[in-house]
Amino acid sequence: MNHCIERKIGNNIRILRERAGYTQELLATKMQLEGCDITRSAIAKIEVGQRHIYPDEIILFKKILNVTYEDIFEEQ
Repeated sequence: MNHCIERKIGNNIRILRERAGYTQELLATKMQLEGCDITRSAIAKIEVGQRHIYPDEIILFKKILNVTYEDIFEEQ
């Protein structure tokens, strides 16, 4: 995936997470409770575009943050 796109998606996830009032740790915990093997550190890396996002993670970001796919992939 294009690094610029990964940074943009990661930044969108950070904004949506903060808007929901979640810390990285809380988001990681909620995702783990849904069966996703992710850590706070992995979320931090996703948010700055240093780690790829897997499809199951995108689905859970959408569900847990109560947002749309458009919110996640929006190009601002």
